[in-house]
Amino acid sequence: MLNADQVYNVMQQVLLRENEISRGQEHFWIIGLDNANKILFIELVSLGAANRVQVKPREVFRVAIYKMAVKAILVHNHPSGELFPSEDDKDATDRLLKSGDMLGINIIDHLIISEENFYSFEDSGLLKELQNNGLYQLVEKERESLRLWKIEVEKEKAVKEFALKMAKELKAMGLDEKDIKKATGLGLKEIRKL
Repeated sequence: MLNADQVYNVMQQVLLRENEISRGQEHFWIIGLDNANKILFIELVSLGAANRVQVKPREVFRVAIYKMAVKAILVHNHPSGELFPSEDDKDATDRLLKSGDMLGINIIDHLIISEENFYSFEDSGLLKELQNNGLYQLVEKERESLRLWKIEVEKEKAVKEFALKMAKELKAMGLDEKDIKKATGLGLKEIRKL
């Protein structure tokens, strides 16, 4: 089983191959894996500034989709040597986790690396925390919202049909239109059409 130490050993070598000027910039990589956690590719997605790198889900997952990876590990470096994830690191990881879920690519870790050490989102429990936080799950929220809206529409339709049926019966009994309106909540135009 591939673990964070093994990934760091590989990525440390990749980082150290960069010239000193480039090592002063944040890099963001994706490592694509198959079902057996065999590395399919290591792709540099973005090169940023000294204290940030911007990534977008479509850029991160482009090669993973093309090479049919089913799992991925995210890696970025902090040139400062500070390994603890920033709020931006957490937010970006969260977005990428949820995007990966929608694409069927399971993010199994995110490493923050320096030339000497690393931080693992998985080993620290932060990856699981982000997976369960409910943020960026727009598809599920929209699906639930749509389901609730559909139930509400069906309820309103049933109430309306019941009111129309009741109005017909009251009208057949000879009740005044104003009294039918009070009893059913229907408008006078609707009652006159019956």
